[in-house]
Amino acid sequence: MSRTTLDDHTTAPVTVVHMIRGEVDHSTPVDLGRFTAPALDLDRLVWPRTAPGPAFHVPVAEIVDLLVETGEALKADRAGLLAEALERMAPVSPLPAEVLERAYAVLWRSFQRPGLYAQIDHELGGADVLDGWREVRLPDDRVAAIRAFPPRLVHIIAGNAPGVAAMSVVRGALTKGVNLLKLPSNDLFTATAILRTMAAVAPGHPVVRSFSAAYWRGGDEVVESALFRPQFFDKLVAWGGEATIRSALKYVGPGFELVSFDPKTSISMIGREAFASEETLARAADAGAADATFFNQQACVASRFQFVEGSRDDADRYAALLCERLGTAREFSSAGGPRVAPELREEIDVLRSMAPDYRVWGGYDGTGLVIRSPEPVDFHPDGKIVDVVPVGALSEAVAHAGVATQTVGVYPDTRKAELRDALACAGVQRVVSLGRAGGMPPGLSHDGFYPLQRLMRWVNDE
Repeated sequence: MSRTTLDDHTTAPVTVVHMIRGEVDHSTPVDLGRFTAPALDLDRLVWPRTAPGPAFHVPVAEIVDLLVETGEALKADRAGLLAEALERMAPVSPLPAEVLERAYAVLWRSFQRPGLYAQIDHELGGADVLDGWREVRLPDDRVAAIRAFPPRLVHIIAGNAPGVAAMSVVRGALTKGVNLLKLPSNDLFTATAILRTMAAVAPGHPVVRSFSAAYWRGGDEVVESALFRPQFFDKLVAWGGEATIRSALKYVGPGFELVSFDPKTSISMIGREAFASEETLARAADAGAADATFFNQQACVASRFQFVEGSRDDADRYAALLCERLGTAREFSSAGGPRVAPELREEIDVLRSMAPDYRVWGGYDGTGLVIRSPEPVDFHPDGKIVDVVPVGALSEAVAHAGVATQTVGVYPDTRKAELRDALACAGVQRVVSLGRAGGMPPGLSHDGFYPLQRLMRWVNDE
């Protein structure tokens, strides 16, 4: 059991906080093995449809002001709520404490005014459709009206990066809807720290009262069969692996829709221009390493396969430099990482014996390892492992992209235009400059759709 040491040398279980309709739940905690948390009262986790949600009629400008104030409060953390969450998170997270600390330090960025309005303007076409009815002229010259009506959302959030919690809170607030956040087992603290900070900024505000956050075991049919119903919620917003998404699918039906941020992988494409000089090659390798190590390769945007346009010797030159750069600490990665898992070591040891067709740089200590192979390896590179594959032309690498490929980083920038249509046809959702895979600018699509647009309930007056 994960426990915190007290001054008298006794131990106390780690406590998980629940937020219920904007307030900390002070119910008697129950022992859940690794931690304690308040017992669930399912009736308190839903909002009746007989009345509008607390924030349904709050102007968007007021919501944005509240989110901006929340961001400033997160940045200052005067009440120590983020510090408390970080302290509890560090011993149980797969991410190093230094990466978590830097990620927490920039959570406030998700709450900046320009980014909030970028989402409203780019995804919904403006705040008017949130605050009221937008008139549109029909082809037969009639006038109709549409509204992005506040939804009722239950979020199954991922815990592989703290920013997911911030993103979920921001999107939920901008919809004006009611929101239940299921806390993930690998991040039980970030979402509630954000919600508690918002509650401290504006106690009892309608947006604050529109949020609850609680933990239950993922896939618990007793809980989920009771909550995941159209009489309580319009949409299930699910992040996570294949098991999470498949579990969520069984509850989807008329009136209850799945908005899925599916599990994804990402790749890189390095053009022959990288070999114009030692400087350009070093620049490409550094950018490729930045993309590969985002959240120590735990995020969907992190590159795992990198295709190099050139000969095998060219790919080896790139791979050697890339391996050196994988061990560099960055804003969202550490110099070291977890040691390579035994099952992957066995796979890689076999490849070491297959030179010159395969070649391996680096060890198993977590500072980074690169494999050069004639075709992509048939296992999932993880924990700062990258597979480098030489290709005669970058267009050949498109065949290795598909609907599960989220982000493709390209070097140099000038090569993106020739590749993006083919990549989009293959199923790719993002094409970026190599080194810029980490993070997604607000207001652009995410996993192939506009999240705010998908989260809303669109209603017509004809």
